[in-house]
Amino acid sequence: MTDITIVDHPALTIGDLRGSRKRLARERRVKLFLMGAAMTSVLISVLIVVSLVTEAGRFLSSADLGSLWTSGWFPREGFFDIKTLVVATLMVTGIAIVVAFPIGFASAVYLAEYASARSRRIIKPVLETLAGIPSVVLGFFALTWISPNVVQRLNPDAPLSNLFAAGLGVAILTIPLVASVSEDAMSSVPNALREASAGLGARRMTTSLRIVVPAAVSGLVAAAILAISRAIGETMVVLIAGGADQAQFTASPFQPSLTMTAAMASLAGGSDAVVGQGNAYQSLFFVGFLLFLITLGLNVAATRIVRRVRQKY
Repeated sequence: MTDITIVDHPALTIGDLRGSRKRLARERRVKLFLMGAAMTSVLISVLIVVSLVTEAGRFLSSADLGSLWTSGWFPREGFFDIKTLVVATLMVTGIAIVVAFPIGFASAVYLAEYASARSRRIIKPVLETLAGIPSVVLGFFALTWISPNVVQRLNPDAPLSNLFAAGLGVAILTIPLVASVSEDAMSSVPNALREASAGLGARRMTTSLRIVVPAAVSGLVAAAILAISRAIGETMVVLIAGGADQAQFTASPFQPSLTMTAAMASLAGGSDAVVGQGNAYQSLFFVGFLLFLITLGLNVAATRIVRRVRQKY
C-alpha cells in the first residue's frame, strides 16, 4: 500500500494576496498620471468656458445693445449685427448638409451593403482621404472653380465670393465624415437581421432600407449631428470663398457675407489692431460664446435623440 505524504504549507495571508509592493506602487503612479491627464482636459475646458463667459459678459455690459441688430457686422466701427453672422452661418450649414448628407449616406449604404470586401478596402480609404485635404486648399478650390463653374452658371449675377460656393466647399469636407460614421453604424448591425430578412424573401434594397437603416438609426443621427457641427465650425473655406471683406446682411446665398467663424478669423487676423478698438476685442469672445452654445445644444440634442432611438442587440 502506497504511503501518502502530506506536506504542510504555510497559510496565505492578506499581505501575500496584495502582490508586490513595487507593482502596487507602479500601478498607483500610472493611475495618478491618467487621472491627472483627465483632470487637465477638464480644467482646460473649464478655463475656456470661463474666459468666454467673462469676456462676453464684458462685451454685453459695455456695448450698446442696439448695435447688435443693425445692417451689418462692422466691429471696428461699433456695429455688431449678430443676425448677419447667424443667417450666413445657417445658410452655409444648410447648403453643406443638403449636399453632403445624401451623398455620404448613399456612399455608406453602398460600402456597407453592396460593395465587395476588395472594393471596400479601396474605396473607403480613398473617401476618408478626402477629409485630410487642408481646408485652405478647398477654400481656394471653391473660390476659383466651384464659384465660376457651378454657382455663376446657376446665377450669372453672383459675385465670385458668395455663400453658396462656401457651402459647397464645406459639403466636400463633410461628405467623408457622414459616409464613414454612417458606414460604421450600418456595418455594426448584426448579420442575423439581414439573413432573417433574406429568408423571408426580401430584396437587398428592401433589407437595406427597411431593416439595416432603422437598426442603425442612432449612428445615422450621430453622423448628421457631427456633420452639422463640422459645417458650423468650418473657418477657412467660408473665410476664403464666402467673402471675408463683406459683412453686410444678406438673405441670399448668392451674395458674399461672413459666418460666425469667418468673422472671428477676419477680425482676429489683425490682433494687435483689435485691442483698443472699443468693444471689437470682446466681440470675438461674444461670437465664440454663441458658437459654444450652439454646439453644446447640438450635442445635448444628439445625445437625447440617440438614447431614444438606440437599439441594442
